[in-house]
Amino acid sequence: MQTGFRLLLCALLLSLAAGCSMVRLGYGQLDTLAGWRAQDYFDFDPAQRDSFNQRFVRLQAWHRSEQLPDYARFLTETRSRAERGLQAEDILWLIDGIKARYAAIAARAAPDAAELLAGLTPAQIDHLRKELDKGNRKFLRDNRSNESAENRRQAQNRRTLNQLRDWVGTLSAEQEQRIAMLLREVPLTDRLRHEDRLRRQKEFLSLLETRDGERKTFTARMRDWLVNWEQGRPPALAKAFDESWKKRAAFYASVDAMLTPQQRTHLLRRLQNYSEDFIALAGEGQSLAKNEKSDCAKIAAC
Repeated sequence: MQTGFRLLLCALLLSLAAGCSMVRLGYGQLDTLAGWRAQDYFDFDPAQRDSFNQRFVRLQAWHRSEQLPDYARFLTETRSRAERGLQAEDILWLIDGIKARYAAIAARAAPDAAELLAGLTPAQIDHLRKELDKGNRKFLRDNRSNESAENRRQAQNRRTLNQLRDWVGTLSAEQEQRIAMLLREVPLTDRLRHEDRLRRQKEFLSLLETRDGERKTFTARMRDWLVNWEQGRPPALAKAFDESWKKRAAFYASVDAMLTPQQRTHLLRRLQNYSEDFIALAGEGQSLAKNEKSDCAKIAAC
């Protein structure tokens, strides 16, 4: 599930697929997007919606000033590694870096999330269950998870090729064929991911059942659920995910080795542009904060 508090990571670290200028535009609209998504899931009343918006604006202000400069440094290091050629260990380093940055957002958001979610009504939780079921059905359709292994493989190929084109530009027919062959060494994970989605949703719904209890305990449990999202996996599922990521890391390293100079330049330029966008966004946030302080001082002097 993507609550509004998880959209920052998804928008900024996992879904950088649009043009670089869209990072700045999308970041500026993130509060609106988060509000829409949260409303879809929880069917907030007007007071809850206002509370969510206020809390998310505070979260984004912190994120802009404290996290975006770190993202820029992270992408600069990613670019350096990509410039010399990515190895499997570089891909695993990148994945760990993304997870760590998500955990920072989750830890920061947890108190506000707990405060807001504690006020949900039974009807709103029923609404949430229906939305989760709807999202699960869409996941299965998109990944063709109830179809044959070959159809699932085709869905995986299509997603992967689209992602690669976003980052490195046009792929030749020969490259696409080689990528499809390499992907056959990567386990299909759609059913594992679906199982993990159901696990997380069950944990979340169980957690919400305790929302009327002691608030400090509920907040601590909410923080643990948000930050340590992998820890509840059964050992067999956790092992399957670990093995899959290692295979996928080796796959991306093999793809990196077949990039043309033009494709590598395309990749490096995109990473550089994103890094510069994050720096610019952080700077805009600092300017906004200074202006707000100045306005407050003027009002106080009147």
